[in-house]
Amino acid sequence: RTAVAHWLSRNRGIRADPDDVMIVNGTAQALRLLVDVLRADGVREVAVEEPGSLGVRQHLRPLGTPPVPVDGHGVRVDALRATGAHAVLLTPAHQFPTGVVLGGERRRELMEWTRDGGLVIEDDYDAEHRYDRPAVPALRALLPEHVCYAGSVSKLLAPALRLGWLLAPPAYRDALLDAKRLTDLGTAALPQLVLARLMESGDLERHLRLIRRHHRRRRDAMIAAIRTHLPGAVVHGAAAGLHLTITFRETSRKGAYEAPDTALAAAALAEGVKVHPLSWHTQLPHTPGLVLGYAASGTAEIAEGVGVLGRLVG
Repeated sequence: RTAVAHWLSRNRGIRADPDDVMIVNGTAQALRLLVDVLRADGVREVAVEEPGSLGVRQHLRPLGTPPVPVDGHGVRVDALRATGAHAVLLTPAHQFPTGVVLGGERRRELMEWTRDGGLVIEDDYDAEHRYDRPAVPALRALLPEHVCYAGSVSKLLAPALRLGWLLAPPAYRDALLDAKRLTDLGTAALPQLVLARLMESGDLERHLRLIRRHHRRRRDAMIAAIRTHLPGAVVHGAAAGLHLTITFRETSRKGAYEAPDTALAAAALAEGVKVHPLSWHTQLPHTPGLVLGYAASGTAEIAEGVGVLGRLVG
């Protein structure tokens, strides 16, 4: 916990006592614990970004998940107020799947919303993977009394490691600790010791600098391939993260796609190319699109896969 607290201070601007850090089995467990604790506290809905992660909605399934539109500045706080929800889950450092960063004015509006009793669940995924913009502070750094902050090493090291952390306001801390204890009696000690050594030695930051260079090359290769094979597609979220989202302009010639994006994703999968249809991550009608990950593929494989998409779009 001490190593994580220092890591968050250096990399995310979060000042936290080690006793504030709860070690969990990844962000998935953090969300599940929060669902149980919030339900017990009378919370019936957690608003979510629109578009927003299908996986997150599945974790929040025991609660209602009213959608709140996201635009070029992040979540629309006026629309959040209109839902009447008292809690919201946000990905402010790199919104999934659009890649938008929650802007300064929206952060101020969100602060006002929390003063009226709102609670923010901050999923800080992909915050370390940035290429063309500086780091942005975590919401937890600004609103420690109103933010439940969740992070993990899934995108830094390996998803199978199942190590993450949860920082909660004092009002929920004891209940979350009890829920964690009753769920699994604690997270395995050996992976925690390994992670602490990586953090304290500086090896994790050196590893992060290395993989940033690799991912930047892969991102650049994907953007170049999209320009070649899908010139009518609009690219979103290129400045950071491990994926790109593309949408299709109706007015373009090559790159327009009138069939459902689920059909395009299924056709791509049949040819060995795995992508997410954007509609998976929406609750409201939305422009067709695809979410394209590049972290696990080489540049040649990326170019080949986008070429397949270009042929399918026609």
